[in-house]
Amino acid sequence: MKRILPLLAALLLLLAACYPQEASPGADAVSAATQARYRENEVRDYQGARLDPAVGPRDNSIKGIQEVDISQYALVIDGLVGSPVSLQYDQVLELPAHERLITLHCVEGWDATVLWEGVLLEELMSLAGIKPDAVTVIFSSVDGYTTSLPLETILEKGLILAYGANGLDLPPALGYPFMVVAEDKLGYKWARWVDTITLSDDADYKGFWENLGYPNDADVPPGRGI
Repeated sequence: MKRILPLLAALLLLLAACYPQEASPGADAVSAATQARYRENEVRDYQGARLDPAVGPRDNSIKGIQEVDISQYALVIDGLVGSPVSLQYDQVLELPAHERLITLHCVEGWDATVLWEGVLLEELMSLAGIKPDAVTVIFSSVDGYTTSLPLETILEKGLILAYGANGLDLPPALGYPFMVVAEDKLGYKWARWVDTITLSDDADYKGFWENLGYPNDADVPPGRGI
């Protein structure tokens, strides 16, 4: 019993790693609760796909929703780079924009399909110069949250750092100003409120949830596609 209780506690914490979505009343129906979560002017359909609200029904981040003062904010790219850089929010938005229709898969079993807009992580990191011995990219957030992805995965998949969701800026609950869109990875890899991107040679780096025993690869299980 003593062994089981810590595992149960860790599982409860992990289930709060990404916001839950209420059960769907039907394949094409949208519940009143879901309707209420759409923001004004939020895009709800894209290329025949129904988009889910970009705001969840409750907050379950590790330290509450972060309200970032954008006038004091900077995105730092450091670690194994040629020269660390610090970018203001508007400087990031000046880079070419990319849209991605990608589903976030939560460990709880629910999914949320959102139209994301952001910048290529590769372009951002290239501003600082990626050193040859870098293999891991560590994302740190203003609330102290950390997670990581293999550099190879980021480059091969063309992953983005999002600043928009469903045609609007990211809301604070979803990670304004920036959120990692970790395609094909479970929700705990989708870091919110990112303020530091660190390149590392530590292939075994473990972030917040990974240090509690959850898989570092965080691959979405087969059969949970759109």
